[in-house]
Amino acid sequence: QVQLVESGGGLVQAGGSLRLSCAASGRTFSSYDMGWFRQAPGKEREFVATISRSGGMENYSGSVKGRFTISRENAKNTAYLQMSSLRPEDTAVYYCAASLWSGGVRENDYNYWGQGTQVTVSS
Repeated sequence: QVQLVESGGGLVQAGGSLRLSCAASGRTFSSYDMGWFRQAPGKEREFVATISRSGGMENYSGSVKGRFTISRENAKNTAYLQMSSLRPEDTAVYYCAASLWSGGVRENDYNYWGQGTQVTVSS
């Protein structure tokens, strides 16, 4: 089992940047593909990005591709989401998730979830 704790959320102006962190504890971090999802008020949770356990493969949703970058440091048991050129529509609670299998774009691809961190982008 693994425990996930997100941090780094906050309030930022449109066009700004934030870096989210996801600290993992428990089972070996490098055993998991990692993903980021987000949920805006009144909307379903949606896929943002995923990274393979080695860090060699990444995948992004179309709405964030080119603006967000997912990364990980296995030695620090941490995954990151660097967000740039933020837009008001990026406002959401951001969740990190860990997959024992192959991290995909569906929530069911992931076994463990963090509690989320709020990101608010003002116009």
